[in-house]
Amino acid sequence: MTKDQFSELVHQYERLVYTVCFQLVRDGPAAEDLTQETFLSAYLHRESMPAGYERQWLARIAANKAKDYLQSAWNRHAVLPGDEGIPPGLAPPAEEVALERAGTDDIRAAIERLKEPYQPVCRLCLLEEKSPEEAALALGRPVKTIHTQLSRGKWLLRELLERSETHGNLST
Repeated sequence: MTKDQFSELVHQYERLVYTVCFQLVRDGPAAEDLTQETFLSAYLHRESMPAGYERQWLARIAANKAKDYLQSAWNRHAVLPGDEGIPPGLAPPAEEVALERAGTDDIRAAIERLKEPYQPVCRLCLLEEKSPEEAALALGRPVKTIHTQLSRGKWLLRELLERSETHGNLST
C-alpha cells in the first residue's frame, strides 16, 4: 500500500475511527489522540490489512486502543484513602504516597507476607529497585508477566498496609 493509498484510507475512515474511540472513552481529546494512535498502528502494520475489510480492521484497532486506554493506570487515577480531595493531575503516584506513609520495616514485612508469584517480583522491583526487565531476567519470566505481577502485588501490598494501619500490625 502506497502513502497516497493510505492517505485516502485515513480520509475515508477518520470519522469512523474517531466515533469508535469516542463511544468507548467519552472524552474528545482522548478520542482524537486514540484516532491518531490507531492510524499510526495501522500504518505500521498495513501489510497485514485484509483486502476488502479495511473498515472492520480499522474499527477493531480503534476499539483495542480505546480499551487499552481505559485500562491504563494513568486513566484510572489510583487514589489512596485520604487523598480523594486532591485533583488527579496534582496527586503524586499512589506507590510513592504509600511508601511515605508506611515505614520501610512495615513495607518489607508486607512484601515478605506476599505469596508466590508476587513476593519475589515485589522484593526485586520495590525493595531492590530493579527494573521490571531486570526482574524478568532474574526470575526467568516474560516482562509482561512481571508488569502484571508487580501491579497486582502493589495492590495486595496496599491492602495489607491499609489493614495494618487500621489494626495496628501486619498479623491480620
